[in-house]
Amino acid sequence: MEFLFEGFLAITWQQWVMYAVGLLLIYLAIARGFEPSLLLPMGFGAILVNLPYTGVLDQPLTGLGENAPGIIQWLFEVGIDASEALPILLFIGIGAMIDFGPLLSNPKMFLFGAAAQFGIFATILLAAAIGFDLNDAASIGIIGAADGPTSILVAKILKSQYMGAIAVAAYSYMALVPIVQPFAIKLVTTKKERLIRMDYNPKSVTKTTRILFPIIVSFIAGLVAPTSVALVGFLMFGNLIRECGVLNALSETAQNTLANLITLLLGITISFSMQAEHFVNKETVLIMCLGLIAFVFDTIGGVLFAKLLNLFLKKGKKINPMVGAAGISAFPMSARVVQKMGLKEDPSNHLLMHAISANVSGQIASVVAGGAIIKIVVEILSNMA
Repeated sequence: MEFLFEGFLAITWQQWVMYAVGLLLIYLAIARGFEPSLLLPMGFGAILVNLPYTGVLDQPLTGLGENAPGIIQWLFEVGIDASEALPILLFIGIGAMIDFGPLLSNPKMFLFGAAAQFGIFATILLAAAIGFDLNDAASIGIIGAADGPTSILVAKILKSQYMGAIAVAAYSYMALVPIVQPFAIKLVTTKKERLIRMDYNPKSVTKTTRILFPIIVSFIAGLVAPTSVALVGFLMFGNLIRECGVLNALSETAQNTLANLITLLLGITISFSMQAEHFVNKETVLIMCLGLIAFVFDTIGGVLFAKLLNLFLKKGKKINPMVGAAGISAFPMSARVVQKMGLKEDPSNHLLMHAISANVSGQIASVVAGGAIIKIVVEILSNMA
């Protein structure tokens, strides 16, 4: 009867910590509604992979000299480790969800997508300065994009040993956008600035423009940052399905069935990297702190850029600095945060469409930034070899 207690006695204190982490993620998903489609499978997976002798990981079979196949390890090896398939395929669904119309009718909002990536590069330098290897520092910095699939892809390609912590940080801060961003925005704005009104006069965007846009962006990304093509290309492919007008059924499938299924699988698959022996350490705590810094600095970077532009804009044409904060990739949560904060300051001031424009720009900018970081880091490491 000893086998009944063998598993319980084999639990380490680190595994108890991971059970607590898993339960916390499940609580945030169910009770608080924070990204439930991601945090719930991640939380439950964190519990599964830390059960002793669990069948979800490859385990030696005593006396048989071989490993039993584990479903979560298999999913990780096939869906992430071998081809990065899961995070890349998710971008088809994300692209199908995005309407680039507001951005195309107000192209200057592209600038905010670029400005709101400041925290990524600042955090890379900070992480490297405190002792992380360059590939790990770059993977940690991309957390600031608030883009889980991009974070996973960068960490995988750069062979970061902290993929689990990076994924948890990226998705956690995505879920905490409604809490973190208002704090960061208020930190660098005055009430007068938050009251700035912006008229919304969208220009008509033709169907031809909508169709050509994802094709042109893919071309440009391929030439400027070739390593971003997998992400940008699949994002734009999803958008092309949406805008072409002849694949409505596939567009609906990509937005709902495909996106939900891949998100579910990605959440439980990434829990493979949350095994206690790799996750419970001081580096994980540092990564969570650095990820928060990256996220806050990205928000502040977008806000400060809007304030800089306002120095050169005429009265009546000024930009509400809060819109700059929506330049991160957390679509559409960040835009909703800006809208909510704007209405709180002035119930008649609607900033949603401006914020949506900056937000979809941030979606493109984050994946291009991820590709650029991969290219730069790989070249630096190659020269150092």
